[in-house]
Amino acid sequence: MTSVPTPIPSRTQYVLDAIKHRILTGQLTPGQALVETELAAQFGVSKTPVREALKTLAGTGLVVMSQYKGVTVRMVDADMAREVYDVRLLLEPEALRRAVRRGASLDAARDALTRADDATDTAERSLANREFHRALYLPCGNPLLGRMLDEVRDQAALVSAVAWAADPSWDREAAEHREILRLALDGDADGAAGALHAHIASFVRRAFPGDTGETGDTAGVRPRPEGGQE
Repeated sequence: MTSVPTPIPSRTQYVLDAIKHRILTGQLTPGQALVETELAAQFGVSKTPVREALKTLAGTGLVVMSQYKGVTVRMVDADMAREVYDVRLLLEPEALRRAVRRGASLDAARDALTRADDATDTAERSLANREFHRALYLPCGNPLLGRMLDEVRDQAALVSAVAWAADPSWDREAAEHREILRLALDGDADGAAGALHAHIASFVRRAFPGDTGETGDTAGVRPRPEGGQE
């Protein structure tokens, strides 16, 4: 008999979504302590849903649980950025190539790009940019590939949040997004995939400058002195 995943209780889901939003939009910064009692008071819930939400976030790599330091937002360093962006470089361009070749609709990507352009604050623009990238790879025709990219999506957004805080590069990235979408809508699968690969690689080089090594375009990076965010 196939087991059915147990749904997350509504209060836990509410707290989970709220904490994740704060982390990915930079309201909670890497290394910041997440105290159960304080969060419970802020959200008007008991400590139980907060504790469960933090466990789930630890499983996705957004927070770290330590016996001595308690729960903190995950720190972003060169090794973490390299691991996450190596996965994106390997999988995301190929997913887009497949989506274009199969003639998948990219209306969701176009809508996300419009929302990013019209955004009035950093949080709104950041979330729209995340949806843009997801709308490019999700219709690739391989659900497993989409889920694999979803698994690193939050960690990639954490890297982006830190880097944008240190050195905003919205305009450049928006122009690159428009070019990627143009190529995809024109049916140029290889061109769109190549532009996406260059876009991801150039972002992490700007955010974490350093010599590249052999593990893709992100190897050998080091963090900026003030921290490092697409």
